Amino acid sequence: MKKVLSVLKKLAVLFIVIILFGFVSIFIYHNYQLGKEAALIKSEGTLVNVNKKNINVYNEGNGKETYVFMSGSGIAAPVYEMKGLYRKFSQENKIAVVERAGYGYSDVSNDGRDIDKILEQTRKVLIQSGNTPPYILVPHSLSGLEAIYWAQKYPEEVKSIIALDIGLPHQYVTHKMDLVDSFAVKGINMLTKIGVHRLFPTTTYNPEVIKQDFLTDHEKELYKALSFKQIFNNDMEQELLKSYENSKKSVNLPIPKDTPILFVDAIAKQNKNSKYTKQNSKDYEEFAEQLNIADVIKIEGTHSIYLYEPEEIYKLSTKFIEKNERPM
Repeated sequence: MKKVLSVLKKLAVLFIVIILFGFVSIFIYHNYQLGKEAALIKSEGTLVNVNKKNINVYNEGNGKETYVFMSGSGIAAPVYEMKGLYRKFSQENKIAVVERAGYGYSDVSNDGRDIDKILEQTRKVLIQSGNTPPYILVPHSLSGLEAIYWAQKYPEEVKSIIALDIGLPHQYVTHKMDLVDSFAVKGINMLTKIGVHRLFPTTTYNPEVIKQDFLTDHEKELYKALSFKQIFNNDMEQELLKSYENSKKSVNLPIPKDTPILFVDAIAKQNKNSKYTKQNSKDYEEFAEQLNIADVIKIEGTHSIYLYEPEEIYKLSTKFIEKNERPM
């Protein structure tokens, strides 16, 4: 019996040593690759210094309206991933893609990601990069929280919102992240610091971006490099961990009734009859009913709807804005 236990202990120690050796090897390889990729990464946009951190804003086009594109959580390189959509708008309008701290070419802030800090950074970098309000906000997913909060606090700055399958503030409050989810978020953050995501490239960046043709080959390499560098860093982790507290701030303010909002509800074909999909659509409808001007449009496609239906989104948005023009 003692002999068996001794063998098992040795095997356990050997297993731990192999795992640690594997992690150390991955860490060394990851940092070696980061060094090589750093030569590729040169800012595409305007870097604005806010509290000793650089935040990137990419501007394109000219026109009467300024559309501000705001990426969802974990979209490591918004300037590249959202290009297929914002390029439609920049033909006749001015667009600005704000890469929040920790995203794209922006620095990681490590500031806790309180929504007031996020919003103030966004407002400052827009002004300092030559973009004056009012804006038409185009948020996706988690950034819908910032867009609605913006309209609540500074309604004169927000002309309209084109909400791309966004999360609503009360949804984050109702479905508060539990302990298991929190540990999962922290665990993924730790693994990306080691570089484990290098082993799973198609979960680090969206393969659909590479498959489509709105990026050049060079831009696709930049997209991959930025994704490997930024994915699930401390700022992205904190955004998710603070989603409940940030949402409560919005829920405690009056709904921005005077801000026209077009809700684009992405309905994945395989999930169209699911309880979650039906509840999400109901939430959009109920929120829209509380606004003076709003519409909910269902589009078949996955959550990253901007990759699949950019032309449809552009047409619907233009029609909505023209129909509901309001003086600012």
